[in-house]
Amino acid sequence: MRDFLALAVVLVVQIVCAAFLAGGTVLTLLGIQHRPISWELKELLEVGAVVGLVAGAFVGILVLKRSMRRQQRAEEQLRQVSGAFIELMHGRFRDWGLTSAERDVALFAIKGLSTHEIAVLRGTAEGTVKAQTNAIYRKSGVTGRPQLLSLFIEDLMDEGMMPPPVAAEPAEAGPVLRAVG
Repeated sequence: MRDFLALAVVLVVQIVCAAFLAGGTVLTLLGIQHRPISWELKELLEVGAVVGLVAGAFVGILVLKRSMRRQQRAEEQLRQVSGAFIELMHGRFRDWGLTSAERDVALFAIKGLSTHEIAVLRGTAEGTVKAQTNAIYRKSGVTGRPQLLSLFIEDLMDEGMMPPPVAAEPAEAGPVLRAVG
C-alpha cells in the first residue's frame, strides 16, 4: 500500500511538473492569451519542475527495485513449496507402493486431468486408467481425487513443510504498547 501511495504521489508531481513545462507552449500554440510572469519567477518554476521530474524518476526507480525484490522472494518461495510438494508426492507414492504406471496416473489425477485425458496421454484405455485410479485410492486409503489431493495439501500446510516467513517491512512509527505485569 505504501508503494502504491508513493507511486501515486510521484505520478501527480510529474504530471504537474510536465504540465507546467509544456503549458506555456501549448497555450501559445492554441492562441490562448495568458498573463506573462517575470522571467526570474519563470526560471525558478522551471528549475523546480525539472527537479520534481528528476526526483519523481528517482523515487519510481526505488519503488520498482523494491517491487522486483518482493517478486523474486515470492518466486523463490513458490519454488521451495513446489519442490517440497514434488518430494512429498514421490515419498507418498513410494510409501503406498504404487507402480510406475500408477504413479503417472496419480500425478495426472492430482493435476486435475480427466480419466479420458489421462488415457489419451498414456496411450491406454479409459478402463485401464479407472482400474489404476481405483488401485491408487485403495493403496492411499482415500475414496477419490479430492481426498487424494487433500492429503498432500494437509502435509504442505504442516509447519515443517512451509518456507520461513518473509520479514515484514517496518511499519510506520506509531505508539508502542507494552504489557504491564
